[in-house]
Amino acid sequence: MTSTAAIPGIPAASADSAQTLAARAKRMRQRRQMFDLVAVSYMIDTALLLIYAYAGTISFGVVPAYFASAMLLTGGNILLSEAGFHDRFKDHYLVVPTVAVNMALVLGFSFWVPQAAFLFIGSLFVIFSLASLRATPGQSLLCWAAMTAALAGLLLFTASPVEIPHGSLLERLGTLLVLVLAIGRCTFIGMYSSKLRESLYKRGAELRDAYQRIEELAELDELTGTFNRRCIMRMLNEEIDRAERSGSPLSLALIDLDWFKRINDGFGHPIGDEVLRTFAITIFANIRSFDRFGRYGGEEFLLLLPNTHRDEAEGMLERLREIVAELDWSAFSPGMKVTLSAGVATTAMADSADTVLTRADSALYTAKEMGRNRIFAI
Repeated sequence: MTSTAAIPGIPAASADSAQTLAARAKRMRQRRQMFDLVAVSYMIDTALLLIYAYAGTISFGVVPAYFASAMLLTGGNILLSEAGFHDRFKDHYLVVPTVAVNMALVLGFSFWVPQAAFLFIGSLFVIFSLASLRATPGQSLLCWAAMTAALAGLLLFTASPVEIPHGSLLERLGTLLVLVLAIGRCTFIGMYSSKLRESLYKRGAELRDAYQRIEELAELDELTGTFNRRCIMRMLNEEIDRAERSGSPLSLALIDLDWFKRINDGFGHPIGDEVLRTFAITIFANIRSFDRFGRYGGEEFLLLLPNTHRDEAEGMLERLREIVAELDWSAFSPGMKVTLSAGVATTAMADSADTVLTRADSALYTAKEMGRNRIFAI
């Protein structure tokens, strides 16, 4: 069930290759979106560092060093992604290595500039929020363990304590912005994640609907909309098993449109197709909800009648015969008449689908021998 292989004029290998390229292009766009978010986040951190530099908390040299390091790291990731490096691995997003290098960057600056470590630690929340978009549970635990070890080293074994800058008004403003913007970025990533989940849910629903539709098409006759032969035969076996378990009667009828070849030859195959469709719709509209009706082959149809004795089935088929005969078939072509003949059989103990169908076929043959446009039950 590969739709690409079914495209006329396109070899299966070429179609598969096109599908693979499309999937890679989609992943590349998704990675680029994530890296763009990382770059924007680092720009925000740089602006906050600039505030601390003006407040005298850190030296101005830290700001360009951090910005250059962050952009070099992010730019390198983008270049590798665009070159297809990530697609060589099972994890097309390289979650653990990406988190590791970004975590190393912010924690490295936390060791170097402990006066602004509060800002860098806040960036860890953003990094892990972005990683959660693609990380598996195992990857998340691994990254969390690595972060815990690094923070333990920073907080427990460094000479300079990590402080929250709050001495001057400008420092307090910077600290406020660090908190607000860190929470804001995490919130935005959460909204982005929610949008992704919603998109995946919709895609999943569309795929389920498409799969259901494919299953329906696999069971239906394309021309008449009735169950196809494979499906109606499966249903016959199921109904036989059910009838044996419950001890309830099961009747069936093989129905044949009389002189249908004459209709095709005299009025054309398009008219013949319309006759078959109209006949099928008419039968569907006049049977019970639990009856099963399918195309057995050509102009022959099989009608399954659960919980129905032979006399009841014969009466039901007689009613259907009259309905079909009384339709205004002249709407298709002047003078057209369409009738049916049917053979009715009821299952007996230890009957198989073949044996009961053989009896129904024999009854149908008898109905035709008796002049057609009639029902014969065995």
